[in-house]
Amino acid sequence: MKFVGRREELERLERWWGSSPRFALIWGRRRVGKTALISHFTGGKRAVFYTGRGLPAAAELRSLSARVAAVIPDLRRDLAGANPYRDWDEALDHLAELAVATPTLLALDEFPELLKSEPALPGILRAFWDRWEGRTSLKVLLCGSAVRTMFGLQDSREPLYGRFDLAVQLHPFLPFESAGMLPDLNSVERAKVWAVCGGMPLHLSMWDQGRSFEDNLLELACRPGAPLRLEAEFVLKTEAGEGGLAEAVLHAVAQGSTKYSEIQTAVGANPTRTLERLEELRLLRHVTPVTESARTRRKYYAIADNLLAFHLGPLSAYAEEIELGSGERIVAALADATSEHFGWAFEEAFRAHLRRLAVAGLLGDRVVKVGPWWRGGGQDEIDAVVLAQPERTRIPVLVGEAKWAKSVNANRIKTALIAKAASLGGGEELRYAVAAREEVRYGDDETFAFTAADIFASELVPPRLCTE
Repeated sequence: MKFVGRREELERLERWWGSSPRFALIWGRRRVGKTALISHFTGGKRAVFYTGRGLPAAAELRSLSARVAAVIPDLRRDLAGANPYRDWDEALDHLAELAVATPTLLALDEFPELLKSEPALPGILRAFWDRWEGRTSLKVLLCGSAVRTMFGLQDSREPLYGRFDLAVQLHPFLPFESAGMLPDLNSVERAKVWAVCGGMPLHLSMWDQGRSFEDNLLELACRPGAPLRLEAEFVLKTEAGEGGLAEAVLHAVAQGSTKYSEIQTAVGANPTRTLERLEELRLLRHVTPVTESARTRRKYYAIADNLLAFHLGPLSAYAEEIELGSGERIVAALADATSEHFGWAFEEAFRAHLRRLAVAGLLGDRVVKVGPWWRGGGQDEIDAVVLAQPERTRIPVLVGEAKWAKSVNANRIKTALIAKAASLGGGEELRYAVAAREEVRYGDDETFAFTAADIFASELVPPRLCTE
């Protein structure tokens, strides 16, 4: 699979490689592309890339020894045969000696698996660093999928606290990043694929860009054992964990129980810790009006992973037919039934695009937040509000609406936005934004127009007024 994206992460890794003597840490969900990132980064470098397997300590060390022998041949020691490493202290000291003259990377992937057989490994690494600081060019990179375990290594009570000069959490691709995985598709097709597959590189790579949307849907989701269905089930059974409670929470949210009390009633248990864990994994997110603090009670929960939202939403209505082998008969109906799901995903993509523009400074000065907004009871809902903070007070500077329609009338949508923004408290300088799949018509010089071609473009497209 061709490596795409992750430019910022690669730049940070290169800076660490060139200047920092201490450890680095990379973590993120399974399938998010950690191994691909490290493999790409290590190109041209002397690197020992070892993946923990959860084996007994002696077996892990034998496997590591064989890997070192393969990367650094002609050693005096028969690591691959009769004389493998006996413990981690010996392994680290030997690698440090080999790296005195030549910069070398030791990348320990799936680090939590190594902790199963050697729980003291973080302390061993700290002691190793204390012994060798300033005397070796060995770099140590720890990587893993157990998000809580990897994040916990940085805790002040842990042995490696303060030893990480780089800590990177990998997230699924945003809309513009996913475009790099789908170069042969037009922007509307990219939007549809992102809505179904989400931003996981592996899931995006499954899409056959030479076949139609319905053909892909049939092969990837509408047959027994189809890859995307298996991937979604894998996430539910392994990533979420928690003895089935997390899966129940996700099902409840997908079926419309989006408030805390509704979720608690649906699952019959206190969901607080489960909700926190699911948010850590970015499988779930809580949504609040953009103008309110994180402590507000005005919030609801939503599925944060597009693949899961598709699997637990539109696809779930056809699960029985798919298992009975009727995928070819129902795939057209499924494609038609996804319009609401596409609309939800397009709103998310629209907000992500506005954040990207804000970071680039293209939405004005001192933009601090982008998000949805609504009044009590869900009234006057606005898809996207951009807040700026020129002094001490945050003020709305742009409001926007995204419609999963081929063409929209910008003036009609703007009129509705003006009425809603009156409740928001928008000032005279408020700007407007309207997004549609392919065309935004009948606008003015106060309104920005966006289409899927802007949102799902690899290179940043500056905002344009409807009159341009």
